Amino acid sequence: MTEQYVLGLQEIDETQVAVVGGKGAQLGGLSRIDGIRVPGGFCVTTDAFRRVMAEVPSVDELLDRLSRSDPDDRETIRTLSARIRRSIEETAVPDGLAAAITGALAELGEDAACAVRSSATAEDLPTASFAGQQDTYLNVVGSEAILRHVSRCWASLFTERAVIYRQRNGVDHRTVHMAVVVQRMVLPDASGILFTADPVTGNRKVATVDAGFGLGEALVSGLVNPDVYKVRDDEIVARTIAAKQRAVQALPAGGTREVAVDSQRQEQPALTDAQVVRLVRLGRRIEAHFGSPQDIEWCLADDGFQIVQSRPITTLFPVPESGDRENHVYVSVGHGQMMTDPMKPLGHSMWRLTAMVPMHEAGGRLFVDVTRRLAAPTSRAGLLDVLGKGDPLIRDALETVLDRDGFVPSLPDTGPGGPPAGGPPALLETDPAVVTRLIERSETSVAALERDIRTKTGPALFDFLMEAFEEHKRVLSDPLSIQAIMAGMEATWWLNDKLLEWLGEKNAADTLTLSAPGNVTSEMGLALLDVADVIRPYPELVTFLQGVEDDGFLDELTKLPGGTEARDAIQAYLDRYGMRCVGEIDITRPRWGERPTTLVPVILDNVRNFEPGAAELRFEQGRRKAQEKEQDVLSRLRALPDGDLKADEAKRMIDRVRTFIGYREYPKYGIISRYFVYKRALLAEAERLVRAGVLPEAEDVFYLTFQEFHDAVRSNRVDERLVRQRKEAFRSYHALTPPRVLTSEGDALTGAYRREDVPAGALVGVPVSAGTVEGRARVVLDMADADLEAGDILVTAFTDPSWSPLFVGIAGLVTEVGGVMTHGAVIAREYGLPAVVGVEQATRLIRDGQRIRVHGTDGYVEILP
Repeated sequence: MTEQYVLGLQEIDETQVAVVGGKGAQLGGLSRIDGIRVPGGFCVTTDAFRRVMAEVPSVDELLDRLSRSDPDDRETIRTLSARIRRSIEETAVPDGLAAAITGALAELGEDAACAVRSSATAEDLPTASFAGQQDTYLNVVGSEAILRHVSRCWASLFTERAVIYRQRNGVDHRTVHMAVVVQRMVLPDASGILFTADPVTGNRKVATVDAGFGLGEALVSGLVNPDVYKVRDDEIVARTIAAKQRAVQALPAGGTREVAVDSQRQEQPALTDAQVVRLVRLGRRIEAHFGSPQDIEWCLADDGFQIVQSRPITTLFPVPESGDRENHVYVSVGHGQMMTDPMKPLGHSMWRLTAMVPMHEAGGRLFVDVTRRLAAPTSRAGLLDVLGKGDPLIRDALETVLDRDGFVPSLPDTGPGGPPAGGPPALLETDPAVVTRLIERSETSVAALERDIRTKTGPALFDFLMEAFEEHKRVLSDPLSIQAIMAGMEATWWLNDKLLEWLGEKNAADTLTLSAPGNVTSEMGLALLDVADVIRPYPELVTFLQGVEDDGFLDELTKLPGGTEARDAIQAYLDRYGMRCVGEIDITRPRWGERPTTLVPVILDNVRNFEPGAAELRFEQGRRKAQEKEQDVLSRLRALPDGDLKADEAKRMIDRVRTFIGYREYPKYGIISRYFVYKRALLAEAERLVRAGVLPEAEDVFYLTFQEFHDAVRSNRVDERLVRQRKEAFRSYHALTPPRVLTSEGDALTGAYRREDVPAGALVGVPVSAGTVEGRARVVLDMADADLEAGDILVTAFTDPSWSPLFVGIAGLVTEVGGVMTHGAVIAREYGLPAVVGVEQATRLIRDGQRIRVHGTDGYVEILP
């Protein structure tokens, strides 16, 4: 195939990223949109870049060394990337290539001033903008200067920041090539940036225009504050006119300079209102062409707009597909489930198939549409109350949406008011046998699933699973189970409300629920202390475990003194809890049973930080504290007016909370037990596809939905391109922060605490486990990286049940996500750990190793000097 070194913009469209890079492809696409003016020009293609790189001495060896370097080793990267850039710039442009470029220049006009701009093949993509990673040169005059700047653009592929960005985003340096865009220079009266969606709120219906005098470099470089306009439905809804004291202008002989703006002109708008509206209409046309919100660079010359760049806005959280044009309000599932990381397609499709309510996927996360429940007064009040108890920030975010006139429709309450026919449901007796019966039912159902799934393969497995999902939902929606969960929660709320009213004591239930019986999650943490007791007497075992990297280490243990007992103890733990893992609602996440090395650091911490018998001692201490608290509360109540009556009511509720609060954790354990059974069967099916040559790797099925996996098994075909796209999309979702509430217009809301009872500078959250503790903050984002010592305070984004083994060794807990009844809060209370959850950006605002004070009773965290 003949190499093409130069292509005119009119010959290019947005599919040609591999030939002309992201910027060139976007500009080619822009130049084809009716009514959009793009400065004339051409692209020096990636064929030209490859031709030049073939001439650069020692480049292969330098690239090898660069690829092996650590992204955090700035000095090595700085040295190697500088050598590569210098080598490229010093390599002469081959004659044939130089002739192609100068020939294209002649068509623009021999002495035309040009902008010379880098266009890499890994920039301006839907999943990663790479904005600002390579270089742009303005007002370059003359063919010799343009050739020199083209070389500089090629070299800018290896700036230090570009190299680090690629390494951190998992992009191989050899797979990225550099094209160069050369365009006729526009000498504008005004220029700036147009976002077709509000980059702050995410609202897709509000466009934002930034405008200044002269060239756009003044805005991009931060030299001046721009005028800012917000436009909705062809109407300017907000404007800020800045004092624009400086501008960047082109020099006649080439290059640019800063100039002072005349004082009488500084506070004049850079655009008229009519021009702003006209520009936004052009932006909407561009957005419609590319199919996503755009970040557009524009110039105004002689009252005409020219577009010099457009790229996707990659920081916006995607909006769920609704299939209609109605307004919708979505609430995050991940904030309630304590797992805000993105889920792979098999993970979110399985959760949707087994959930009790319809869910919508966006950005790898799941959301529930609550619009209809917000529309009617009674259901709205109930929803706000339930969600507010779980996470006050969700309630606040929803109230913010409700305050917007007309966004949520008003509907009448459906059905008659008052209790349902037949009166209220019968009150559940405070009887531990209720919990025992529920657990037996769940265990029987899981055992039947394990037995019946063994013989199912191929399409029959998927048919069987669809039936199993119905049983899954039946167990989950068991009215007795829901009553038992609510009984424990309602007793907690009653005790906290009444004991605050009667005794002035906050969160008294936190102490009364210490070491409540039957909590499978807190038992899981204590059981790992018992495993440590088996290992602690054998120094050789401890040394061996410190070096473990392979998940097959259990068999190796038996070669050491005490190893058989250690292996049996760990295996027994895995038999009971091996279905758990961080982010366990995503079936694709590796379980402890699949990756037992995850538990090794926690076992070693327990060996180091605890004495033998710590599990039983901890549980007994908690039970005794709860008993003493009960006696204290009841005796103080009896001293009040109507004291005997109050004490009797409180005693009934204390018995009730201790009977049922532990069961709160069991249904999730049952769900995850079933998930592990599903996963093993599905992975066996994936291995069959690998053996048949349909898939390269079994885990590729994680990037298919359940239905797509089913189709692949029936047809023995998988779309490898789809799998690649899904992997790339999943990688990009990690950069997105999911909002608590999301609207169909794209507004991403996190909510705010409306509190004035906290000290200045303190980080506000939800008080979920009483007490105050001071200690060293350990910011841990991955449980496998935890290295905790007694007295440390764990600071993390979220904690699902799998984190509970860490709770036994810490003094307090701070999380970014959570509410009063989420798993981390329940276990913190069980263990008596002061805890504050829902602290926005805690892992960024608190540095690892800082001393902090956690006010678990009042719900805030102080960072100490």
